[in-house]
This record gives sequence, structure tokens and C-alpha cells, in this order.
Amino acid sequence: VPVVKTECKTSERPVERPLRGGGEAVMLGRAPSSKLGPKVNIGGSVNNGSGPASPRKGAPVVDRQQANPPTQTTHLLQRQGVACASRKDLSLNALDMSEAVSSRDGAGHESIADTPAWQALVDHIPEIEETHLRYLLKDEERCLRLSLEHNGLYSDFSRQRVTPKTLELLFDLAKEAGLKEKIEQMFQGEQINETEHRSVLHVATRADRNQELIVDGKNVVKDVWTVLDKIKAFSDQVRNGEWLGATGKPIKDVVAIGIGGSFLGPLFVHTSLRTEPIAAMKAQGRQLRFLANVDPVDVARALHNLNQETTMVVIISKTFTTAETMLNARTVRKWITAELGESAVSKHMVAVSTNVKLVSQFGIDPDNTFEFWDWVGGRYSVCSAVGMLPLSLQYGFDQMEQFLEGARDIDQHFLNAPFEKNIPVTLGLVNLWNISFLHYPARAILPYCQALSKLAPHIQQVSMESNGKGVGMDGKPLKFEAGQIDFGEPGTNGQHSFYQLIHQGRVIPCDFIGTIKSQQSVYLKGEIVSNHDELMCNFFAQADALATGKNAVELRAENVPDNLIPHKTFTGNRPSTSILLPELNAYSTGQILALYEAMVAVKGFVWGINSFDQWGVELGKVLASKCRSKMNSARTQSRLIETSDGFNFSTTRLLNRYLKGKTFLQYPEPRDVFPCDLIDSENCIPPDDETIL
Repeated sequence: VPVVKTECKTSERPVERPLRGGGEAVMLGRAPSSKLGPKVNIGGSVNNGSGPASPRKGAPVVDRQQANPPTQTTHLLQRQGVACASRKDLSLNALDMSEAVSSRDGAGHESIADTPAWQALVDHIPEIEETHLRYLLKDEERCLRLSLEHNGLYSDFSRQRVTPKTLELLFDLAKEAGLKEKIEQMFQGEQINETEHRSVLHVATRADRNQELIVDGKNVVKDVWTVLDKIKAFSDQVRNGEWLGATGKPIKDVVAIGIGGSFLGPLFVHTSLRTEPIAAMKAQGRQLRFLANVDPVDVARALHNLNQETTMVVIISKTFTTAETMLNARTVRKWITAELGESAVSKHMVAVSTNVKLVSQFGIDPDNTFEFWDWVGGRYSVCSAVGMLPLSLQYGFDQMEQFLEGARDIDQHFLNAPFEKNIPVTLGLVNLWNISFLHYPARAILPYCQALSKLAPHIQQVSMESNGKGVGMDGKPLKFEAGQIDFGEPGTNGQHSFYQLIHQGRVIPCDFIGTIKSQQSVYLKGEIVSNHDELMCNFFAQADALATGKNAVELRAENVPDNLIPHKTFTGNRPSTSILLPELNAYSTGQILALYEAMVAVKGFVWGINSFDQWGVELGKVLASKCRSKMNSARTQSRLIETSDGFNFSTTRLLNRYLKGKTFLQYPEPRDVFPCDLIDSENCIPPDDETIL
């Protein structure tokens, strides 16, 4: 990337730096000291964040044009001037920029981007821009330094655009941000979620039974295991046939109703274990389905071919008021009672909630309510009853306890390992380098394992809901990029979908995840490799293709016509991390979950943002409530939306187009209406009926 001299108002002299350089950030130091009395054993050696010894000098230098894809250079050129501390950040999406501009121009507050550690990384960018991964990968000492292993989980980040010096500077930044102290505060139960005045203790949901962690005078680990023991007893009863449905038949099928973290996390784990031999054997003859979307199509698919007599429904809602979840719960409740009567609810429906009163009013026996706590965020709740109850009903508690052990293993590694040996800390910092310094806006999560097909959607929520923030902990706008767009698809499916873009279009750092052993073995006579070897050959090849690319010299040596050389050139120098697991089972599924959760926390702690609230999801809910009220008014009065209903012109037209398309504008007289293949009653809708509500 070209280097320019920029006159910065806050600088005493012209500063030579890349076209994009950091900016200012709002950095919150250590959270106010908690008065809680934690007794968690921090243990282990404590690294001061200083990182490894000075790196080896003399990294290979290449021509800049070769090192940097034109698309990237163009992208960065468009953002000239970001290096100045007094800049107006055009990347902020706000209706009124005056407040943001005022707070930035006024300076006067400490920012992580104002620190020497941040500036050292900014100054380091040109050094990285002079290198190319094609040559960096020839440095064996560097490659050895840029790989870490812990209890079978192996990470190789030598294909990231970093050197040992980059890591040293990132560890300095982590020290400046108080990363070690913030990690300890989280594990000690301090209220680091300051906007909601809550502790952040998803790590407690998989803590060892004998650990002690005091929050508000209570040992929360004891509370966790009280619920886990209850889950074990209940799931054992259901699975061994002691718990019978209303008609005396054993429960074989489970429908888990929840949305967001109450759905994506458990679905990820379920998909991971479905074809694992031991888990599959434990689940034989059983079904676990999920109902999340309020779309009636999702209801129909979740209940298709299920028998009410053998179905258990788990309703997952902390407050028991989540609009989509509770409408789905009432819908499925009607599906059960229409066939089995009202008394069947206590035998076929249980809840994961903190609101025992509303659970009881719904008809569920309070004894069949499984608790979780406000210090567990929804997207971090899969290790609580949110995930453990439905998954234990499917696979048995013993299998799911191994999942908790895997997550606990990474938690302890995250807490205790020195930074230079700490996988989540190191990968989190490298990810932050890509976002805030190299300005890559997205990350592709690419598991070369079909059983991890739901990992990317889950981490998409964990990452984007946690770190998709525009202000720091003090409420002032950030002056650098934070958060990223996460997406992904299992290989090799993704190769035939979006890999064209990541090879020759935008630069998108990738996480490749593979396993040494497959859950299922297939090898055909006459084939030169097994099916899993074929898959993993692509795993190894794609990372190298992104890193090394293919230039014009190589193409001409292959007699490629000159007119096709620009089209067949691969610039390379596109970063990725490779993660290799021995196999995918309950334990390693817990490891990979905790790894990504910890990486999210690392970035948030360094950026000085609150990774544990989610105010950005609230406004849409409020507007949907208004829309719901006006929709009811229109359809009960057989009218269209009017200007007086308070919607803007565009929304009014959209709503009326929707209403005009209904077969009948006015709702029928109050009654339950279902497709006949779900509930066969006098009010049901036959498949060929045009009565579409």
C-alpha cells in the first residue's frame, strides 16, 4: 500500500504512515473493582503480555504491486486521511454525525488508539505491506513460531500476514489494554457487562463441580451443578422410559422451541454430534428438532410426522415473554392439547426459564422448569440448561458432560496460559490486527467437516452480536473499525459458491477447520484416496492457494495465452488460519465452541467495547410491536393501513400491498386455524383450500 505524508492536527510534525492508520478509540481501563468475593482458583503462570523474544530480522521483501492485490490497494486508497487523529470518520452510519465529530475533535479522553502500543502497530503496517506470504512461508523458524497446540487442538496461523514482530507488538497492545486483568475479572464474576450491571459467567456453566465462584454471596458453580444434576435425573428418566406421556407411551421425540442463542448454539452442537458414532448410538430411535422462526412453515416442518403421544417440547425463554418463542410455544401447545387434552401439557412440555410464575400459568409444572441466570448471555448459553437439556434428552447426559469438559479445557487454557502460548488470545489478537489495522471487513469460517456445518451460523451470532458495536464502554463513538462480518459454509461446498471472490476479489481472511479422523469412513476400491482424504486435500490446498497465489511468470511457463493471464492470475497474500482437530466428538466440539467465544472476548477487551450486551436488536422489536398492533386493527376492521397509522409512505405502501394480497383481508371469527395435516379438526385448512391467512 502506498505510503503518504499526512499533516495531522494533533501531531507536531508530519507523520509518515500508511493510508489507513488506526485512529482514536475509546478505551476503558479495568472495570471498577468488584466487591464480590471470588474464590475461583486463577492458578497457572501469568504472562505480562510482553510476548516472545525479538523476532528474527531480514524478512523477505517483494515488489509492492505483487504483495498487494489491486483490489485491496484501491480499497485502502479510498480511505486516505484516516491516519489523522482529528479526522471525521465517514464509516459511521449515523443520522446525525455532529455528536460523533464533536467527541472526536475534542479528544480529551484516553483511547487505546492513542497509545504508543497502537501507534507501533500502525507504524509496523508498511513493513508487512512489503512482504508476501509466498516468501514468508519459506521461513521455517517463523512457521514454527506461528503455530500452537493445546490438548489436541492445533492452530497454524503462519498464513496470516504477521511476523513474530507483529505478535510482539500485539502482545504489547494487549498489555496496554489490560487484557490479562480483564480476563481474570470475567472469570472472577466482576460486573464487566456494565450497561446491564451483570457478571459475564458463561464459563461457570461448564466449571468443575468442585470449583467455587462467589457472586452476590452465592457460589454460582453450586447453582450450576444443581441444575445439571436435575437435567441428568430428568433426561435419564425420559430416556429409560420411566417418564411416560399422557397416554402411557414413552417419549422418543423432542422439539426445542427457542430463538437466537437458544437455537443456534444447541443446533450447532446437535449437528456436530449426529453422525459421531458413540453419540449416534446413544441417540438411536430418538429425534431432536428445533423450532425458532415464527414463520408457520417452520412450525409445519418441525412437527411434520411427529406423534403428540411420544413428543416432549422444551420451551427456552429466559423471561418467558420472547414474542416469537411464545407464539410458537402457544402454537405447539395447541397441537398437543387438540389431540391429548389440556392435562397433557404437564407431561409433554417443560421449560428453561427464570420466570416460574409465567411457566406455571402456561400449564407447565414448576418442577419441570430448569433454571439459568442473567449472567449468561443468550449467545453464550449453550452450556447451560438452554443446550444441555434438549441435547441430554437426545444423547444422554454422559455424552454432554464430555462436551462441557472440552469447553472447560479451553476456558482454563485461556485463563492460565502465557499469551505467547495461548491459542484464543493469539488468534483473537491476529483477528483484531486484520480488522483494525489491515482493514479486512469480513471473515470466512470454513469447516472441512460437514458435521460442523452449523458452526458458522452460531459464531456469526456470537461474534457479530457481541462486537458489532459503534461506541466504547463510555458511550463515545469508536474511532477505528471493530467487529466484522462472519459467514461460512463447509468445504468443499463453499469452493463451488463464494471462493471465487476470496481468491480473486475482496481479501477475506479465512479460518479453515479440519479433522484428522472422520466421523464416517468411506474408501472405494479403485480410488487413489479415501473420501475423507479427498476432502482434506482441499483443506490443505485452499489455504496455500490463498497464500501463495499464481503469477504471470508461472502462467506463461504453462503456455497460458497472454490475453488470459490477467484472468488467471492469483495475487495470493490472502491470510488464513488452519485449525486441525484429532476428531470431532463431544469433547472437541466443546473445545471449538470455547475457542471462538474466547476470541470474541479478547477483541472486545482490547477494543474497550462491551461484548456482552446487544442493544442493537431492540429497536426492530419495538417497531414490530407497533406494526403488530396496526396489523390487528386493519385486519379486524377489514381496512387498509392509513396515513394516520403513523408509518412512513414507503412502509404504508408495502403493508397495503401485503394486505391486498391476502385472500381475505378480515380475520375470521376467533378460532384456531391449522393446516389439516397438523391438526385434523373441523376448522382445519385442507391442502387445496385457498383460505390463506
